[in-house]
Amino acid sequence: MNSIIKFSLLFLAILFVACNNKQPETAGEKNTENVFPKGDIITSNNFTGTAWLQMLVNNDSTYNTSIGNVTFEPRARTNWHKHPAGQILLITDGRGYYQEKGKPAQLLQKGDIVRIPPDAEHWHGAAPECSLTHIAISPNTDKGSVIWLEPVSDEEYNNIKVAGLDP
Repeated sequence: MNSIIKFSLLFLAILFVACNNKQPETAGEKNTENVFPKGDIITSNNFTGTAWLQMLVNNDSTYNTSIGNVTFEPRARTNWHKHPAGQILLITDGRGYYQEKGKPAQLLQKGDIVRIPPDAEHWHGAAPECSLTHIAISPNTDKGSVIWLEPVSDEEYNNIKVAGLDP
């Protein structure tokens, strides 16, 4: 077997193990493997594909922070958007991408932490072959909430260049 075929088979095996492609739950159904409930399907034009949201901490004047558990099906993603006070993502399961406008995408995996600077135009979502779950923390919401922009096109998504992996 030539080395390209061996590498391809190894890569596919790694993806299979890393993704742990579980079937999505229905809205409101509890998954005993997850720390937090999956929540409800997001019915917003600010997402492509199917995603769920379970708010963990709603914004108030004491903490000025909102925290949500977000689960994306494979290929699901946010629109381009920005946060006046920045955002923090804690990746808790699966694989996906984070990309700032004009930069290569970053591969996201369980255990990764993404610190998004204030007003950085970005998107995040699941990889094509598996789901992604993250905790989204929006601090200092007294500075403003999310500003939604245009969708990430299928062409942009399908032509992702991942920092450190692509030439």
